[in-house]
Amino acid sequence: MGRCLNHPDVKTSYRCTKYDVYLCTECLECRDPDIYCKFRTSCSISFISKDQGRLDDDGELDSKA
Repeated sequence: MGRCLNHPDVKTSYRCTKYDVYLCTECLECRDPDIYCKFRTSCSISFISKDQGRLDDDGELDSKA
């Protein structure tokens, strides 16, 4: 567990392995989605970033997607 890069007062377990930084749920987004990353296939941040586009206003997966 580490502290968010942008919010040092927030503890988080989401870690970008490529850049070795932690991101809280508010900041949770792939930092360079268009640049090659050898960790992407096992990266929880990448998977969550992709799914965020499919979330509805309540934070649930949109059934229309």
